[in-house]
This record gives sequence, C-alpha cells and structure tokens, in this order.
Amino acid sequence: MSVAVRVIPCLDVADGRVVKGVNFLNLADAGDPVELARRYFEQGADEITFLDVTATVEGRATTYDMVRRTAEQVFVPLTVGGGVRSTEDVDRLLASGADKIGVNSAAIARPALIGEIADRFGAQVCVLSLDVKRSPKTPSGFVVTTHGGRTETELDALAWAKQAIELGAGELLVNSIDADGTKAGFDLELTRAMRELSTVPVIASGGAGKLGDFAPAIAAGADAVLAASVFHYGELTVGEVKDELREAGLEVRP
Repeated sequence: MSVAVRVIPCLDVADGRVVKGVNFLNLADAGDPVELARRYFEQGADEITFLDVTATVEGRATTYDMVRRTAEQVFVPLTVGGGVRSTEDVDRLLASGADKIGVNSAAIARPALIGEIADRFGAQVCVLSLDVKRSPKTPSGFVVTTHGGRTETELDALAWAKQAIELGAGELLVNSIDADGTKAGFDLELTRAMRELSTVPVIASGGAGKLGDFAPAIAAGADAVLAASVFHYGELTVGEVKDELREAGLEVRP
C-alpha cells in the first residue's frame, strides 16, 4: 500500500506573528499564527509546521504559549522548531502540544543532541531541519546554513543529512534558501539528492508558487510538500493542492 503524500503549511514566526520573505530576507507580516494554523487545519492540512525564525538568532526559546494555544484548536501533528537546544526544551514543547521537534543550528553545534532526542523521545519526534544553499565549496554543491539562513557553515548538506539520520533523525525537512519565497518551484535537484541518500521521510520546502509545482517535488522523491506564502496570502488552499496531487495520480488524505 502506498503512503499518502502530506501537504504541510509552514508558519515562520517572529515576535509572535507569522512572517514571510524571499531567500529568508525582508520579512513581512503575514498574520496571527494560531488563526492561520486553524484555517489550514480546516482546509485539510496533514500537519502544521511552526519555525521560530528568530529564536536562535536572539538566543531565546520558542514561544510555548503559541504552541499550546494552537494545539488546543488544531488536531493534526504539529512540528515546532527554532531555539531548541536540549532534551529539556523538547520535553517542554511536547508537553505544550507539539508532536515533532525540528532541530537545526543546535544540532550542528552539537550533533549528539540528535541522538539524545531520539533516545529519549523516539526518532519519529526528531526532525532535522536543513536550510540549504548552493555552493561550490562542498563536494555535493550544497552547503548547510544556520541562524535562519544568516550563517554559512562548512558542512556539505548531503553528508550532514546522512550523518544526522545515522545519529537518529527521523525525518528531513529540506528547505532551499535559493528557492525560498521565489515562487519559482521547488529545487528538484536538491530533493532528488536527499531522496537518494535518505532512509527516512523527506519534506521538500522552498519555492512553491503554483499548483503545478507540487507534483514534481513528489516525483523527485519528496514524501511531503511544505509551503508558506502561497497559503498565507490566499493564492492557494491546501484543498486545491491536494486536488492537484490527486489528479496527478498521487494518494492524498481527504
């Protein structure tokens, strides 16, 4: 039996509001996170992802109250990332209503964090969030960034993803910074490369602009497609994306 493709709206949050920019820059207000999450739940979203895009930069924790209020109204899995540095942070987020936890900068600084989360809570809880840029300085041509895309590391994105899976990451959230907010389509080359190495689900993120962008990402190997601004500004609904995927012969949940 084939596994249904997931459609996941992403809410990038800063100072308690949803924001969206292009290539992680020039962030503009896009609404209240709890209201938007409820709207997407009603539209049929399979999951909701919250990424606190300034938590790591500002050295603070994700907003627990926002997660709690959302979990009271939205009955699909919630993935929360941003500012997670320890298993204690994970424990508190799960207690607030999160189902999965995204880690990025802290896992790069201390890779053992991935194994600690997986050992204590299960691999399915640990989502490795990768903010990836094209770069000639790595063997694969893709480099990992941290701090909301502001800081380029020396890490080859494909090598880091493989290591993280071995450490216990249960899912890869692969966000193309080059495509982010451009609405020019997902980075299919990056998606294919991640699929080839990954033994866990791959979520394609960055670049969705029209209905025709989603099915190619699945064909390239993504298990789920994540989008933000096309949903936030009412250009597309979750239901429309699911209808398009269904017409492409893919299995989606009602």
